[in-house]
Amino acid sequence: MSIRDYPVYESYRDSGIEWIGVVPSEWRIESGRQCVYENKDKNTHLKETTVLSLSYGCVIVKDKDNLTGLVPNSYESYQIVQPGDIIIRGTDLQNDMTSLRTGLAKHNGIITSAYINLRSKSQINQIFLHYLLHSYDVKKVFYALGSGLRQNLSYLDFKYLKLPIPPLTEQHAISKFLDEKCTLIDQAVHIKEQEIDLLRERRQILIQETVTRGLNPNANMVDSGVEWIGKIPKHWDFLALKYVSNTNSETLSESTPPDTIINYIDISSVTLGLITNIQSMTFETSPSRARRVVREGDIIISTVRTYLKAIARITSNEHLSIASTGFAVLRPNSHKVISNNLSYILFSSSFLSMVSAYSSGVSYPAINSSELISIKIPIPPLQEQIAIANYLDNSTSKIDKLIEKAQQTIEILKEYKTTLIDAAVTGKIKVI
Repeated sequence: MSIRDYPVYESYRDSGIEWIGVVPSEWRIESGRQCVYENKDKNTHLKETTVLSLSYGCVIVKDKDNLTGLVPNSYESYQIVQPGDIIIRGTDLQNDMTSLRTGLAKHNGIITSAYINLRSKSQINQIFLHYLLHSYDVKKVFYALGSGLRQNLSYLDFKYLKLPIPPLTEQHAISKFLDEKCTLIDQAVHIKEQEIDLLRERRQILIQETVTRGLNPNANMVDSGVEWIGKIPKHWDFLALKYVSNTNSETLSESTPPDTIINYIDISSVTLGLITNIQSMTFETSPSRARRVVREGDIIISTVRTYLKAIARITSNEHLSIASTGFAVLRPNSHKVISNNLSYILFSSSFLSMVSAYSSGVSYPAINSSELISIKIPIPPLQEQIAIANYLDNSTSKIDKLIEKAQQTIEILKEYKTTLIDAAVTGKIKVI
């Protein structure tokens, strides 16, 4: 159902709130202090032990066995949270313009006193208030409120914040309406996310089977001697990476002119087979740790935080490109392997398993470049490599299109949810 299909109120008036505009005539405009107060109940004598955290707009229970970050010596300094409390992360606004900063608590527990804990007054429905502040959050209203060098929010910012408030019975109705609609939307998103997971799994299985068994189902197979790979065609080679590619063979010269335009690739911008962001900068402003030159056809593999599976093939270069030294840069030997086929081998589950097995470290597993290039991989004859690469290009592109379509649907659903919440809590649509 489109937003335009919902009924509207009989009359409206100017709210006096820039980011809201008009509201239904019978709605009140109230300040935050009329609607909420700040809860500062300390966890004295450790009355509560369940630790909560705000993550992606949700207040979640943290795993007691996997607490990370700055863990205090005692949780007595934490504040007590009750179901219905609205938790605000008001710190460091200027450095994070994307995160959702509000969430509704659904559990009893404790949370760091660095968060603001708002509790609604008796005439305010806590669910309605949550949806309203979520709408403000999405519109980035809070970023105009923070003060101090790091732009931190405090209760004072919410104390005088103007809020459109309908009659209490209408607050209840809006809350019930949004709970029902958002649940349905969330379920639809979850179904699409599962669909994407299955498509990605199918893609990995396809790559794994093709790069280890080839395209001929009748090929004579022999044991590779490697558990994760199993049998490979008898006429294939089985070689270490160092024999089919050069590693970190080109480094950016320190004498490069300072104003040279450079594309910089960081580990955080690479996922399995995909580079999500390339930063353009000058040599003068480029990170000192980024000196490994990458060219079209090169394959970059993260040797740190290997659980991220940050592996990608460079398909084009408009400018000189460099990668963080956290990457190993492989330049395929064209006499032994074609770049596209090698990239599919490195994307395979068997290769990723071997990288994981060779990595050391628990929290931040890493692999030494010399160990990385000692990993053996199956190498077909060049003509067979070309056929395999063409087959996988065609087959994976079909799966990628299905994934992209599902992702677009998810974005549409999420945008509709955001629009629906905003329309309901500001009176742009009438739900009763």
